[in-house]
Amino acid sequence: MSWVPHITVASVIKSDDKYLFVEEYVQDKVVLNQPAGHLEENESLSEACVRETLEETAYLVEVKNLIGVYQERNKNSLDMWLRFCFECSIKEEIKDRELDKNIIRKIWLNKEEVLKENHFLRSKMVMKCIEDFEKGNKYPLDIISSLLEK
Repeated sequence: MSWVPHITVASVIKSDDKYLFVEEYVQDKVVLNQPAGHLEENESLSEACVRETLEETAYLVEVKNLIGVYQERNKNSLDMWLRFCFECSIKEEIKDRELDKNIIRKIWLNKEEVLKENHFLRSKMVMKCIEDFEKGNKYPLDIISSLLEK
């Protein structure tokens, strides 16, 4: 076995005191997560965030700020997750777009609903991103230098 790093992006989108989440299947279990996914070859972190949010929610978003960078490792695995979480705003909804196959639905919840309704979170990073957003963590996007050639 060898160490496996996963570079991921996630979006925090808030409207009327509620956050956008997705319910998804992960290893035959229903979990709650931000719209999130893996960075793909030749895309910037911001581009990945826009793409993943669109694929999982049918919302086209604008990336506003970096909220934080998070590292998590499951003690029973060699997988390590590095998540770049962004504050985003919705530009438009693409009405008839199908969502990714593992997505059950998009759902708007406030923080208290997430905690009291005993949702299974995809990872500890889900609430940490919300907490940091509520603390006011906002870093300009140019803190991330993208040197990709197009």
